[in-house]
Amino acid sequence: MFGYAVVKFGDIASITRGASPRPIKRYITSSEQGINWIKIGDAGINTKYITQTAERITIEGAEKSRKVKKGDFILSNSMSFGRPYILQIDGCIHDGWLSISDFEDYFVPDYLYHLLSSDSLQNEMGKKASFGGAIQNLNAEIVRSLELQIPSIDEQRRIIDLLDKFEVICNDLQSGIPAEIEKRQKQYEYYRDKLLSFKEL
Repeated sequence: MFGYAVVKFGDIASITRGASPRPIKRYITSSEQGINWIKIGDAGINTKYITQTAERITIEGAEKSRKVKKGDFILSNSMSFGRPYILQIDGCIHDGWLSISDFEDYFVPDYLYHLLSSDSLQNEMGKKASFGGAIQNLNAEIVRSLELQIPSIDEQRRIIDLLDKFEVICNDLQSGIPAEIEKRQKQYEYYRDKLLSFKEL
């Protein structure tokens, strides 16, 4: 549908920084009417989804924050630097997160997840966010400036299928001894970066 066009991420998606109501303690609530307050601790180890939160904030607090919805991506701009997560819940994010939404006309979510996780984009974000060798916060403008190739939706689904198979093997601790798992992890990373570079396919 879109071939292999190269576009700036910010031209095809909405990318914004979160916001924190302050002092945050004033807005934390135990009420069921509260809004999910998404923090880095809500992201599980080796998972791509955020499914629940430990805390909620009041409706007033939500108005001072950044609302996100199920299906949006969020990236940490400090801890777990640049690591993408897909939301399976609605909620609000503080200023330690960036949100990515409105990309569905161009990317299948699982493909975008693999693309943002690739070494090439992770390294690019790291370089653009560094100054004098020190890592700075990843800001929305850096992510908007990323140049991405957009393969056809069919090609995206083919790549997803291949990478998901490798990911299942890598994450299944029952599938073999640690050395074998490490070997499969390296294979996954090799093919992920090869498939997402669009060179010598």
